[in-house]
Amino acid sequence: MSKPQKQIHLAAHFPGVNNTTVWSDPEAGSHIEFSSFAHFARTAERARFDFLFLAEGLRLREQGGEIYDLDVVGRPDTFTVLAALAAVTEHLGLTGTINSTFNEPYEVARQFASLDHLSAGRAAWNVVTSWDAFTGENFRRGGFLPQEERYSRAKEFLATANELFDSWHGDEILADRATGTFLRDAKAGAFVHTGQHFDIQGQFNVPRSPQGRPVVFQAGDSEEGREFAASDADAIFSRYATLKEGQDFYTDVKSRLAKYGRRADQLLILPAATFVLGDTDAEAEELAGEVRRQQVSGATALKHLEFVWNRDLSGYDPEGPLPDIDPDVSDHHIAKGRAQVRMYRDPLAVAREWRELAAAHNWSIRDLVINTGNRQNFVGSPETVARTINDFVQADASDGFILVPHITPGGLDVFADKVVPLLQEQGVFRTEYEGSTLRDHLGLAHPDDLREQRAAS
Repeated sequence: MSKPQKQIHLAAHFPGVNNTTVWSDPEAGSHIEFSSFAHFARTAERARFDFLFLAEGLRLREQGGEIYDLDVVGRPDTFTVLAALAAVTEHLGLTGTINSTFNEPYEVARQFASLDHLSAGRAAWNVVTSWDAFTGENFRRGGFLPQEERYSRAKEFLATANELFDSWHGDEILADRATGTFLRDAKAGAFVHTGQHFDIQGQFNVPRSPQGRPVVFQAGDSEEGREFAASDADAIFSRYATLKEGQDFYTDVKSRLAKYGRRADQLLILPAATFVLGDTDAEAEELAGEVRRQQVSGATALKHLEFVWNRDLSGYDPEGPLPDIDPDVSDHHIAKGRAQVRMYRDPLAVAREWRELAAAHNWSIRDLVINTGNRQNFVGSPETVARTINDFVQADASDGFILVPHITPGGLDVFADKVVPLLQEQGVFRTEYEGSTLRDHLGLAHPDDLREQRAAS
């Protein structure tokens, strides 16, 4: 008996501050005007996507004392954007990245509960942490947390927020549906939390929202991040682009769920993915090369090289050879507000490898960055891309993808028009929304139902 086909989950990432977005393209729009967000969200909804995702940038990045050359002025506040999008969409989930290092549980829980009400049950929270003291300078608690304590605070932050969401659960809360008013006793919304990071008590003043709690996403790939996701998240992002790497990550994270009394289908694994489409595979490959060169200018290439060399390389020709000088491996970091420096655990080894590649292929600095940097995940005709996406999901390398177009806001349109219908024809993607909340779209149970299931067992 053949295994039934999995249903694919698709979401759309409104591009953040990075060189993936080609702002120089004539078709590129604004990063801050609401019309861009509205166009993007409406495209995702007509394609029947699960949700729209917003990343977060709390400070403009610097390098060499200057604002990083790829940064834009910034982005409006996440909750403001998502609340506005709730008014121009009906089904699309609304996911915001909110930091657990620089915020407080009460205010974040209140904001998400409000968004869940305003959107009729479509809110989701991507819980992130920050080790970055440079970003932390914007906050009273700037840089105070050692790296090893980030997940400790995040875990307690989420647990505390859940206590606030759940403080309106119980038989003591009655609603007069005719008037929309709530009849409650003094216990409704009351909370007390005492822990390592938070010692708070009071009354939560937002009633139980349609989803009970927002859907929770987690983005960490460390050991601590994987455990955090397995114990507390509804979905985890993955950065693995190949089938084998994706399968290994999928197997590892899903295998951790049982110890927390959870089933494999109670945590979704959703990698971010870029794409380039053409009428034929050959046309798409050619276009992908053009896009990649637009994404990596000479100035961008030098900045990326500086992440490894940890030195000012502005005097080097990006169309010339790699520096002969070795990377600076001291604790001083030339890049502020970026994690890339820490991603290269052995800069000297990376530099040696890159020099060997450049020599073997006669690559300039820019050529090297273009050929070793992040590539488009899905390149080809609509038929090829649809088939590849389905192959990944059916092979348990992911449960779906969060798509990141290189043009904002119209870059998602071609995927919605040409790839989604093919997935629908294969019977692996919805043709209509079957529920009203984001939990419905993702196949996730309501927290109250999960509580009853645990009590029964």
